Amino acid sequence: MITEGMPVVFLATRGSQYDKVMSNIEEVRARGGVVIAVATEGDRQIQKHSDHVVYIPHALEPLQPLLSVVPLQLLAYHAAVARGCNVDKPRNLAKSVTVE
Repeated sequence: MITEGMPVVFLATRGSQYDKVMSNIEEVRARGGVVIAVATEGDRQIQKHSDHVVYIPHALEPLQPLLSVVPLQLLAYHAAVARGCNVDKPRNLAKSVTVE
């Protein structure tokens, strides 16, 4: 459930899922969420529907995840620092990483 003012991050790059993502963005905005979008450079439509936009260069659709991960990792890093987490010593890493 989205509460008023809750930030929601979207990957809204131009591609086959763009229209569905835009629909989801509108749904979040209708519930009062704060929309943070990672979008393709030159996309002016996304500015009308988002509170904050981070642009990545235009690329072929299969390569877009490689470009999108950079701002997402930076967002995760800065959010962890703002929360006071030690980013150099993550907790519970063994639960998510398995060594064979």
